Order: sequence, then C-alpha cells, then structure tokens
Amino acid sequence: MTPTVVSIHLAKASRLPMQAKDVVEVEAGKGIVGDRYHGTKHRHVTVQSRESLDEAADVFGSEVLSELTRRNLTISHGAVPREPGARLRIGAVLLEAVRVAAPCKLLDDTIGRGAQEALRRRAGTVFRVLEGGSISLGDAVEISPPASP
Repeated sequence: MTPTVVSIHLAKASRLPMQAKDVVEVEAGKGIVGDRYHGTKHRHVTVQSRESLDEAADVFGSEVLSELTRRNLTISHGAVPREPGARLRIGAVLLEAVRVAAPCKLLDDTIGRGAQEALRRRAGTVFRVLEGGSISLGDAVEISPPASP
C-alpha cells in the first residue's frame, strides 16, 4: 500500500503555533510558501511518518500529535528515508533528503517531558525541494533510494 500525506502543517515564524493546511504550494529551491523555512538554503520541507509517531507514543506513554512535532508533512505509514540523496515524489513535487531531523528540546515543553527522547530516530527527515508544485492531503508518496554513484 502506497503511503499518503495525512497532515500538512506550517508556521509563519519560529515558536508560532503550527497551522494545519489542506493544500500548500511548494517552490523549487525555496520550500513551502508561507512557512518559516521558505527561502532557507537546504531546510525546505520536513517529513515524518505517522507510524513512527505512533511508535514514539508507545515509548512516551501518550499520543504524539503531528502538529506538535513542528514537522511540515506527515505520511500515513512506512519509514521516511534518512539517507542524503533519497527522494520523495508527491504529485509534481520532488524532494531530496538532506539530513535527519533531530528532535529539539522544545518538544519537551510543547508535548511533555520525555518527548524529545521518545522522538529520537523517529522525528523524520529534512528535505530540499528539487521540483515545485502543490501538495494536498491524500496525495500519494513515492519513495526512491539515493542514486548509485
């Protein structure tokens, strides 16, 4: 079964609450229009898996809501690739993995004490945008490994 986009969130600035969206516009080389990281060098879009959040909830002892992790996209299931160069195709949008998205201490403040540790190795991946377009809830997610050298 192909993973799908189950939530989309963005924040206009650091520490502002994440806002849920049904659809977002994504610009090549820039990121999600209206998000705090739009226009940064490589941190264009962050992606996590609902399945990984459910695993973190088991460790944490309470539900971990997608919007509280501060990630942009949550996919329904499966592992989000961590290897630099791995790619995700979501409609017209092509994303390339840059690095693991490490959970920050702020998560202990927003979710609860122990959330940062529960999310370690489950907090998703930072991607750069190679090809832009729109991303909507329900869009299929195609995962490709890094190209061979």
